[in-house]
Amino acid sequence: MLEKTTRVNYLFDFYQSLLTPKQRNYMELYFLEDYSLGEISETFDVSRQAVYDNIRRTEAMLEEYEKKLLLYEKFSKRQQILKEMEGEVNQSELPPRFQDWLAQLQDLE
Repeated sequence: MLEKTTRVNYLFDFYQSLLTPKQRNYMELYFLEDYSLGEISETFDVSRQAVYDNIRRTEAMLEEYEKKLLLYEKFSKRQQILKEMEGEVNQSELPPRFQDWLAQLQDLE
């Protein structure tokens, strides 16, 4: 469950600008703020089922965006390459320019 939540959070980070304000609100409250479906339904004065359906549809939309745009997949690959590079490189032996680049890459995490 934690892995799924983490994935949805990343997808939300990448694609939230493609969602409606209502979808963003529900997703933020459910996945980021850890609200229950009941708490969200009370906040927006809708049924618990309506909130559940909206969140599931939005998750499916995020997965469809990912299939087409691959932002999360590319991000994950970059993160893995960066970790491998850090493991192989002794920073003290790098020229200053390379040390700066590595520091910039680390800041992107």
